[in-house]
Amino acid sequence: MDSLLDYWQPRLIALATAGQDDDGAHDINHLHRVWRNATLLLARHEEADALVVLAACYLHDLVNLPKNHPERHLASRQAAALATRELAERDFPAERLAAVAHAIECHSFSAALPAHTIEAQIVQDADRLDALGAVGLARLFYIAGRMGSNLAHSHDPLARHRERDDRAYALDHIETKLATLPGKMQTATGRQLGEERLAELLAFRDRFAEEWA
Repeated sequence: MDSLLDYWQPRLIALATAGQDDDGAHDINHLHRVWRNATLLLARHEEADALVVLAACYLHDLVNLPKNHPERHLASRQAAALATRELAERDFPAERLAAVAHAIECHSFSAALPAHTIEAQIVQDADRLDALGAVGLARLFYIAGRMGSNLAHSHDPLARHRERDDRAYALDHIETKLATLPGKMQTATGRQLGEERLAELLAFRDRFAEEWA
C-alpha cells in the first residue's frame, strides 16, 4: 500500500493544484493538513483503504465555491464528479472510484450528506479538524475577510441579546458552526482531537470578548 500511496500522492497533488484559485484557506497547505489529519485517523482504522482516503483528501476541494455562494451546498457533488473523470483518465484503480467520489461528496458540512464508509468518515473528520484549533482560527478570519464580514458585533460580541449571524460577524462562527463539529465527528480519535482544538477556540473567543469590550 505504501508504494501505491507514494506513486499517487504527487499525481494527486498535481491534479489538485492545476486549477486552484487564490483562496488561501483552501490551498495546497490545507490539503496537506487534511491528509496529515487523516493519517492520524487511519492509524486507528486499519480496515480503511488508505488510497481512497488519500485521493479524497487531495481532491475534495477540486470544485471550491465561496462560503456565501448560493450553490455552495452543491460544490462537493461537483468536485466528486470532476475527480471521478480526472482519475479515470489517469488510470486510477477503477474499483476505488466510487469510494473516492462518496468520500468527496460527504466531506462538506453544507451538503449534509451521510458518510456510509469508514473512508468517507475519515475524510470528513480530517477536513473538519482543519477548521478547529489555531489554524482553524486563522482560516475563520481569513474567510470572513474575503466575505466582507465584521470581526464581531459592536457591543454584543458573544450574542447574549441577539441572534447569531456568522455571515455578518466572524466571531459568531465559532458558536454557530465550529462548536458543533466535535459532536459530529465520525471517529473516536476525531472527536478527541476536535474537543481539544475547540477548547482553544473557545478560550480565544472569551479573551477576544474581554478585549473587545
